[in-house]
Formats: sequence, C-alpha cells, structure tokens
Amino acid sequence: MQEGSFRCDANVSVRRPGGPLGTRAEIKNLNSFRFLERAIEFDAKRQIEILEGGGKIVQETRLYDPDRDETRSLRTKEEAHDYRYFPDPDLPPLVVKGEWIRQVKDAMPESLQERHKRIVFYGVAAQKADLHIASRNSSTFALSTFAGAPKEEVPTLSNWILGPLSAKLNEENLDIRDSKVSPDQLKDLSKRVADGTISATAATSVVLPALWEKEGPVDEIIERRGLKQISDAGAIEKIVDRVLASNAKQVEDYRAGKEKAFNSLVGQVMKETKGKANPAQVNEILKRKLAG
Repeated sequence: MQEGSFRCDANVSVRRPGGPLGTRAEIKNLNSFRFLERAIEFDAKRQIEILEGGGKIVQETRLYDPDRDETRSLRTKEEAHDYRYFPDPDLPPLVVKGEWIRQVKDAMPESLQERHKRIVFYGVAAQKADLHIASRNSSTFALSTFAGAPKEEVPTLSNWILGPLSAKLNEENLDIRDSKVSPDQLKDLSKRVADGTISATAATSVVLPALWEKEGPVDEIIERRGLKQISDAGAIEKIVDRVLASNAKQVEDYRAGKEKAFNSLVGQVMKETKGKANPAQVNEILKRKLAG
C-alpha cells in the first residue's frame, strides 16, 4: 500500500437465512477499500435480484467498473480443474478420523466460558463470576470452594474469595493457588456462620486471619478465641431487659418514632455480650420487648 500498488480480490456469495452456502463470484483486482466496499455491495445486490427472480448464480470471475459502479463478468469457472490444480507429491493425503477428533475434544481443558456458566449456576452473579474466571487458577479455586456447599452459602463464599482473601493474596503477592486458606476451610467457616455458631463479622475479622496464620481448624480457632455466639434466647432476653432498664431515654425515643434509637439499643446489647449475642435474636427480642 505504501507503494500505491494495493490490490485485493473479494469472494461474494449470498444465501437465505438458515439456507446452504451460495455460489460465489470472485471480484478481481480491487485497488482501494472504497472500491472493495462498493463492489461487494453491488454484487451482493445483483445476486439477490437473480435469486429472487428465479435465476441461478454462476461461479465466475468478475471485474469492478468504478465509472459505472458495477461488476462485469470476466470468465466463468465451473470446476477445480479450471484453476489448473495439481497434486503435490510431498504432501500425502491426510485422513482425520472422527474418533481422533473426539479424543482431542475430550482431552481439551474446560474453557473459562464454560467455567463461568458453572459458577453462575451455583448462584453467583454474572459480574462476580467474571472476576472468578480472571485466571484458570482463580476459577479452579472458586469451583472447588462452591462444590458441595449449600446454595444459600455460595454468595457468602464468593464474597470472601473476592474480598478479604483476595486482599490478603495481593498483600503478600501470592497467586490464589498458593492461598494459605483452602476451599475446604472456607466451607467449614461458612457452615459455622450459617448455623449461628459465630457471626459473619467474627468470621472475616478473626477466623479468616487466624486460618491464614495456620492457627488450626475452624472449630478449634472459634473455641480457643471464645467466639461462639450466645444463642440462648433466655440469656439474651435477660441482657435485653437490663439494657432497656438502663436506657430509658432510647426506649422513649424509639417509641416516639426515632428508628436510630433502636440501633443504639442493639449496640448496647452487643456491647454487654462483647459482640457474642446472635444479632438476629437480639433484633427479634428487642422488637418484641419494645412493642409490649
């Protein structure tokens, strides 16, 4: 092109939607992108008109006339022998059997697109699934974590991988395959949040860092650090009664319609229990008491 000697050919064919490939016409010696575009547009329209008129497209070589903005027939080519093809003795026939093709397909690794579909199937949002398939290692880790986990726990596991775990990996410049917290440990921790043994806050702020530092299994860390939530309704109720008795002003404000007072009371209960009270139970008991 830099020498002003640009030349190209265009093969044009049309077909109806879903129909077989049409017969092509070869347009030779086009010397600009503009002429290439015009020639293709003209010949596609020409072929459509012939077919819609009940005619048949002839395989041929055509030339483009820029003055008339049309293509004209130069010569027809019916079969391969018209091109003077001949076999090369150094290129023996290559027979590709269907069984070999199947074996190759079976041996190919799963594509990231297929992994994306599987991650979304587990219940992860498509946008987050995009992050999980950023590399083959990250998608492998995510799928190993989600495998066998209850579906309702998968979003939490996904958030842990993309949040605190990813932050720790970046901090120490590690690939996820070298993570010091395994998929099985994440699932063990998720179970303890789901069954109310510990709070989600304690899981991410205390147990995950402890797992990273190899302090032991999830249950052992929870026990040793005294992280078990207070889920005894009777014990929580007694603490709620004490908090309500000593915070009469907040109680009055809440009953007067000030919602922020409720959050203050929740905070007082959590403070009394050193953050160990089950938040859902605290909310339920407080609302019942304040409505009475």
